[in-house]
Amino acid sequence: MFIDDLITAIKEKDNPSVVGLDPKIDYVPRFILRDAYSKFDRTLHGMAEAIYIYNKMIIDEIFDIVPAVKPQSAYYEMYGIYGVEAYAKTIEYAKNKGLIVIADGKRNDIGSTASCYSTAYLGKTDDYRAFNPDSLTVSPYLGSDGIEPFIDDCKKYNKGIFILVKTSNKSSGQFQDLVTSDGKKVYEKVAEYVNSISLENLGANGAYGNIGAVVGATYPNEALELRKIMKNTYFLVPGYGFQGGTGESIKNCFNDNGLGAIISASRSIILAYKNEKYTGKFNEDDFAKASRQAAIDMKNDINYTLGK
Repeated sequence: MFIDDLITAIKEKDNPSVVGLDPKIDYVPRFILRDAYSKFDRTLHGMAEAIYIYNKMIIDEIFDIVPAVKPQSAYYEMYGIYGVEAYAKTIEYAKNKGLIVIADGKRNDIGSTASCYSTAYLGKTDDYRAFNPDSLTVSPYLGSDGIEPFIDDCKKYNKGIFILVKTSNKSSGQFQDLVTSDGKKVYEKVAEYVNSISLENLGANGAYGNIGAVVGATYPNEALELRKIMKNTYFLVPGYGFQGGTGESIKNCFNDNGLGAIISASRSIILAYKNEKYTGKFNEDDFAKASRQAAIDMKNDINYTLGK
């Protein structure tokens, strides 16, 4: 099952972190752009090609350090059909390197449409897969009929999902913190639902299910309460790095045994070569090596916080 594979990978690499592959064209070093544009000009095709090469070079440097990557679909869709192709190729390349892939798409809709989204990311159309990540992020705000198709495909294809509970963005409280009629906040009600379905889909580990939760690193106090509510739910924790999350702020997302959460960082890893912390050691041509060092530093920071 997905959750068992994720926990195994985290333990093997002693690293509860995931690298977000969220590239923009202005992140890409000039030497990659020159090669891509020489083939396809400065077009959507050329940009998508540059992004794919950029991703490959980062993956080649981090696959032995991190257990997983998380490509965000929006960063590829803005380059049209060529970007979607780069997205699919990035997923395939990462999996061929032995990485677990969490597709960050935040998909959801009414039941029939949600079923199509689920088929695209988790299932099959006849015997064909459109994309083949190991898991997908899902929004809960259309209700359970918009989530059930994803749960069904998780069971059928040994996949996983992470449902948005308390997100890392500054305005998340605008709706997620609203108090319901029974005195609980909206995100707490969602957490209760997520834990209930996680309990119904436990892996062989017996402690966690294939249905996980997105809980932002930027809200450590809320994370502490959510950890109590969702005892059998694995957390995907965005917000580390550029959004302000630190090793200390993610501590409440874990259980006492050091499991229960995987921490996500994107720009602080894939843009490390532009960070003054690394610019003295790595130049633009060595951007992927800077990403490797940033991934190692993140791992060490988290493990230090966890007392390892």
